[in-house]
Amino acid sequence: MDKTLLSFVIPCYQSEHTITSVVEEVIQTVSARADEFDYEIILVNDGSPDRVADVIADLCKQHPQLVFVNLSRNFGQHSAVMAGFAKARGDIVICLDDDGQTPANECLRLVDKLNEGYDIVFAEYEQTKQSLFRIMGSRFNTACNRFFFGQPKTLKTTSYYACLRFVVDTALQYPNPFPYITGLLLQSVSRSANVKVKHRARMEGKSGYSLKKLILLWTNGVTAFSIKPLRFAAYLGWTIAGVGFVFALVTIIRKLINPGMEAGWASTISILLALGGVIIALIGVVGEYIGRIYLSINRSPQYVIRETIDNRPHEEDEQA
Repeated sequence: MDKTLLSFVIPCYQSEHTITSVVEEVIQTVSARADEFDYEIILVNDGSPDRVADVIADLCKQHPQLVFVNLSRNFGQHSAVMAGFAKARGDIVICLDDDGQTPANECLRLVDKLNEGYDIVFAEYEQTKQSLFRIMGSRFNTACNRFFFGQPKTLKTTSYYACLRFVVDTALQYPNPFPYITGLLLQSVSRSANVKVKHRARMEGKSGYSLKKLILLWTNGVTAFSIKPLRFAAYLGWTIAGVGFVFALVTIIRKLINPGMEAGWASTISILLALGGVIIALIGVVGEYIGRIYLSINRSPQYVIRETIDNRPHEEDEQA
């Protein structure tokens, strides 16, 4: 019986003290069912300022199943995942974190669920070991995914998932410099599911996502895969125009009824400021789209690889 090849994609950032434990846990878990699965682990260094690149290079010397992709700078988690996808050869691709919060010893539960006929399976955490800020941000992001991408209400998306080969191949067709993994994955699947796993506390350190990065990530996802913000801008503009017309009409009628009524300078200025602020905001939304079109036309890269360590046999050698 042919074995199923599992590709583990792990973006790495400030994880020099944790990535070894994650890799060892993946190897131990898959080795327990070595009669069913072969595996490879793609580790992508996303311009981390610590020594994680040296740690990964040493791991590659110990384990030929490891592939090291060293990016030239920090491109962001989603670009790093795309770099890992490009190197993956597996029939099933599993993505997990480098900090130990995603339990690697439960990865085969996702794979087993996937074999029930699903295209993608996301881990669902029974209890999240995150700050209130991250929990609220995740809930907001889920609400946006449902509104903008049509994510099923029963599905919970996380950074820990397993998907079939065709899902990754479809995502890799996206050429622009603003990948948003959740949108790329959901656009090609019709059968998805969740598997409950235990969410661990971070082994050390803290999340690399600041409020600014989370806002940028959310903006990237919304503007890269949906035109609903533009439609919302149009609806808002027409609504404000209608309110302004009604207000002007009421003012004219009141002036005709009471010619001695004084014009309200404060109310006029308030309305002008409100309208001006809304107009500037809507122009900003349009400008965001135009800027992304400009960068896409200029072929700005999703990522740049500085070096790669890949000791896997070439596909031609495997066929021979």
